[in-house]
Amino acid sequence: MFKSKPTQLAAGQVDTMIGPQVVIRGDLQFSGGLYIEGRIVGKIVAEPGQLAVLTLAENGSIEGEVHAPVVVINGELTGDVYAAERVELAAKARVLGNVHYKVVEMIAGSMLTGRLIHSDTAGAPRAGAEAPVTAHALVD
Repeated sequence: MFKSKPTQLAAGQVDTMIGPQVVIRGDLQFSGGLYIEGRIVGKIVAEPGQLAVLTLAENGSIEGEVHAPVVVINGELTGDVYAAERVELAAKARVLGNVHYKVVEMIAGSMLTGRLIHSDTAGAPRAGAEAPVTAHALVD
């Protein structure tokens, strides 16, 4: 009679894909799974209250702020990241900006030039939670 609302997206679910030959200039709002192989210049925001996962592929790039519950980065991102739940920095991730996170995972080889800022909710850092990070690659 009543449907329960799913609490997470199926692993790897992609609702929208930005292909490698695509360049978008302007702000983008999405829900569900967004997979980016192209280039986005502008702010990317997940619809409030919706389940959303943004995945930036190895050859993809973003210039602008990102606001989403889950953000997986394996490409180049210039701008601040606000993840209400989790940020994953894969081996080819290159981030120039601050990362606001609840949970973070960094794989060897990923690079971050900016600050890691822990928060219980994205955009609301806890006092004393900032950790400056320099541009050093993680190695095994």
